[in-house]
Amino acid sequence: MERLIVSSSPHLRSGDTTQKLMLDVIIALCPALIASVILFGWRALLLEAVTVASCVVSEYLCRKIMKRNSSIEDLSAVVTGLLLAFNLPVTLPLWMAALGGAIAIVVVKQLFGGIGHNFVNPALTARIVLMVSFPSPMTNWVQPLSADAVTTATPLGIMAEGTGQALPSLTDMFFGLRAGCLGETCAVALLLGGLYLVIRRVISPVIPLCFMGMVAAMSLLMGLDPLTQLLSGGVMLGAIFMATDYVTSPINFWGRVVFGLGCGFLTMVIRQFGSLPEGVSFSIVLMNILTPHIERLTYPKSFGEAGAKV
Repeated sequence: MERLIVSSSPHLRSGDTTQKLMLDVIIALCPALIASVILFGWRALLLEAVTVASCVVSEYLCRKIMKRNSSIEDLSAVVTGLLLAFNLPVTLPLWMAALGGAIAIVVVKQLFGGIGHNFVNPALTARIVLMVSFPSPMTNWVQPLSADAVTTATPLGIMAEGTGQALPSLTDMFFGLRAGCLGETCAVALLLGGLYLVIRRVISPVIPLCFMGMVAAMSLLMGLDPLTQLLSGGVMLGAIFMATDYVTSPINFWGRVVFGLGCGFLTMVIRQFGSLPEGVSFSIVLMNILTPHIERLTYPKSFGEAGAKV
């Protein structure tokens, strides 16, 4: 007679760990990291090293003070540091970048219980805090491949100000030859990273496709060029690497659809009617806050009823 093994749930187990998932994300971010150094010089690498170090040290010290086990081995702090750096201009003072890393880890992540408990994306929230606190340094853009660090405006800034300055070509924007944050300019590098994550099944393509699809659709309705809107600002960085965060985005299919569409809709509304030319960070954080409600409204009813009966 065959014996049955009785044990507590969960009964389905996977060899995946947080460390493995974060390592895949780091690998996916490497093309954009390499592109940032090529486009903006070695200071880009220094800024990225500072934010990563700040996040790792902040997490270690915070866990130590709170008398919790160290969690730096899961590499989530490294990912947060890289994503924060990718949302900063290359000219930002290093101490501001380090402050952003501390805010992301201590205030947004660890004070809420650590990984898995934060309700908004730490890197994006830290970027918003830095943007509000230091608006001038956070909007000091330089021309890529410029030896003299010539300041210029981003494509979204040019469109918002209506100065008549020529926009970079779509080809230039696709390969990152435009002003912007370190990790958002080179679309081809971001797409390569996103493709790697989808192939590795680290992320689902639902949120990125819905996010970018809504941006394109809203652009057409507003009489704007969809490709320009997709290649300007942080749409691709946000859609592929920020909006897909496991902790702060829905886990079911229709929840992801609603989340992605909401991010794209809010991004275009903020871009067109807000005081800032960019809206990706605010749109994702706002949708992060709505995620529990989206989950509740889109969760399969049959599962909910079965769970209630049990």
